[in-house]
Amino acid sequence: MVLHFVELLQANFSLVGLGTKWEEKKFWLGFGIGGDYPLSATIMSEYANKKTRGAFIASVFAMQGFGILAGGIVSLVVSTAFDHAYKAPPYKVNAAASLVPEADYVWRIILMYTALVAKNAKQAAQDMSNVLQVDIEAEQEKVDNITVRDQNNFGLFSKQFLKRHGLHLLGTTSTWFLLDIAYYSSNLFQKDIYSSIGWLPPAADMNAIHEVFKVARATTLIALCGTVPGYWFTVAFIDVVGRFAIQLMGFFFMTVFMFALALPYDHWTKKENRVGFLVMYALTFFFANFGPNSTTFVVPAEIFPARLRSTCHGISSAAGKAGAIIGAFGFLYASQSKDPKKRDAGYPAGIGMKNTLIVLAVVNCLGIFFTFLVPEANGKSLEEMSGENEEDEGDDAVVVDPQVSSNRTLPV
Repeated sequence: MVLHFVELLQANFSLVGLGTKWEEKKFWLGFGIGGDYPLSATIMSEYANKKTRGAFIASVFAMQGFGILAGGIVSLVVSTAFDHAYKAPPYKVNAAASLVPEADYVWRIILMYTALVAKNAKQAAQDMSNVLQVDIEAEQEKVDNITVRDQNNFGLFSKQFLKRHGLHLLGTTSTWFLLDIAYYSSNLFQKDIYSSIGWLPPAADMNAIHEVFKVARATTLIALCGTVPGYWFTVAFIDVVGRFAIQLMGFFFMTVFMFALALPYDHWTKKENRVGFLVMYALTFFFANFGPNSTTFVVPAEIFPARLRSTCHGISSAAGKAGAIIGAFGFLYASQSKDPKKRDAGYPAGIGMKNTLIVLAVVNCLGIFFTFLVPEANGKSLEEMSGENEEDEGDDAVVVDPQVSSNRTLPV
């Protein structure tokens, strides 16, 4: 937030200085959000009962939808205000005058706006009672039984973790990785996709502030019709149909709609078919959020041992961000047209928008297969999922103190 204020007040950065500040801000943003992802998911998973745990965690993540929508609305308001205050011709009429000096504040204003450890059952029960507004009995003996067992003290890099949760971690990291390749590719380059089908006018026909307005209008419409409803459909149904079914369905329909956009791509570029393209495109975002974009956040907070839960969630999230980097840079270069006249200046020839969408559809299809590595946590306690109530005897696992009928999640 401090760096955002600096950007707002200091309008005379050199390009090098601005780039340095931007990288510094993004580093600290990533550092903070990187910690918030696993902590917020883990806290919610340990403060919820097993009947509504999925909705609790998913609702935290679903607030992103309102943030995306709010960001688009702020962009519309700011660009409209600056457009009325500072008139400018289109780029093709006067390139220099199409970007008024005051427009430098537009992006600064928008960015500034959007900007088990204690093992104390009594305190944990009290905290949960305060949050859930119900009376919860502390069960210190059960906590002690779980935490003192040798088989529950293995580390992240141990053979026992690999045996119990190795495939689970592979499932959560790979699905989040594959999702973010496709999701961030589609999300970050909406402008290029809209331009390629002619829904946005050529950049030369707009001035800089008009372009901000038109892109914000398009992204806000997609968020309103696809992104936000998808998040809250997950909240409503995740504890009904389960995480596995929602994630599998989401990857499946993302694959279907991506292929439906890519294979008849020339059909969608015709003016009379643009509305159909936008409906299909909005549906890919709907099923991304009523699907793996939500469940990949939820599941890692439920299936790993308490002391490793946030760590494994953080590893899964980091894999997702690695996918986002690949998706962002890969899409930028891959989507470039083979026709030099249609290619962005300074970029080499790519495989084109149609083939790029086909690649993203294949990536989504891979997500379907890796989903089968992720166990279903619906209706099960955290201890059941992590195996912390089990005592190894040879190759068999014997439950020490099963309370299958209990809806409470024991904080550890």
